[in-house]
This record gives sequence, C-alpha cells and structure tokens, in this order.
Amino acid sequence: MARNPRLRDHVAKGLLDTAARVLAERGEQAGMTDIAEAAGVARATLYRYFPNRDALLKALTETALAELAERIADAHLDTVPIPEAIARLTRAMVGATSKYRGLVIFRKPPDVAREADRHFTGPLGDLFARGAAEGAFRQDLPATVLVEIYIGLLEGAISRVLQGRLGVEEASAAITKVFLQGALRAGTTTGPPISDIPPAGPAHP
Repeated sequence: MARNPRLRDHVAKGLLDTAARVLAERGEQAGMTDIAEAAGVARATLYRYFPNRDALLKALTETALAELAERIADAHLDTVPIPEAIARLTRAMVGATSKYRGLVIFRKPPDVAREADRHFTGPLGDLFARGAAEGAFRQDLPATVLVEIYIGLLEGAISRVLQGRLGVEEASAAITKVFLQGALRAGTTTGPPISDIPPAGPAHP
C-alpha cells in the first residue's frame, strides 16, 4: 500500500477510474478480479484500497457525485449568456452520466439519486430564474414548465447515451438545439453552435 498520502490518493483515483470504465463495459457481472486485471494490479492491491466490492462501489459513487458537482462548477454558468449556459450544463450532466453509466444503470440507491438531484437542481433553478429575469425565455410558458420540458429532453437523451445509441456530444447538441429553439423568446440569439463552445474549466472525459 502506498505510504505517501498523495501517492495513495493518486493510486485510488486510478483504480476508481478503471472501475468506472469496467462497470460501464461489463455491468453487474464486473468483479474485483476484472477491475484489478484492467488496472494492471494484483487483486491483493485492489483489496488493500477497497476491502470489498461494496466499499469500491461506495467510493465510486462518492467520486461520481463529486465530479458532477465539479463539472457544473467548472462550467461557470453565471458568467455566460443563457443559451451558452444551458449548453454547458447539458454537457456537464450528459458527460458525467456517460462516464459513470455503470453506476447509473446498476446502482440506484434513493439517497444517491437525491444527492445527484441536489447537485443538479440548484444550478438548474438558478439558471432558469436568471433567464426569466433577463427576459431570455418566451413569456407564454412559466419557467417551471420550461424546466420540466428541459428535464424531459435531458432524461430521454441520457437514456439513449446509456444504451449506446448517442454519443455525449451528439446528445448534448441535440438537447441544447431542440430546447433553445422552443424556449427562447423571439429575437434572442441562441449563440454559437454547441460544437463551437469550448468546455469551461478542466477537461473531463
């Protein structure tokens, strides 16, 4: 086991990244042996960091939630126009869900779902409140209805990403384009195409 705390954290992160990938590829059938082999370490090494599969899944869940929060924070939603902010929030959600799709599909404890919603709904509510205050959205539909429409589009696209029918960028672009074309007030620019908007903050897979 790594004695240096920084080295230990680095190794643990590498093991968790590998676990996320293996779970995404193999699903519930993925075992500790599969993860150790994919990481290029002995099973004993993996067990020194995570004594059992439940401990590894718990750590991976905490990592996924932290990364979701980081992706949203890195998007700096309050510093860009509403259309670009929606594009960035969409990419953050779809990207995080895709990376940890093994957890999303096979491990759905209610407390984890609630925690993920907490990370997402706060920024989403703030974003739509700002859009309404700035007059960016159409006036014939309440902001609450627009939020529900956006979430419906997001959930539908994410399900297709999880099924392998859409890629992250393709799904993010589709959600953003369809939603903004229907939600923005006439005369409000939709901004540059999503492919032209650089990701905010550190790059994520």
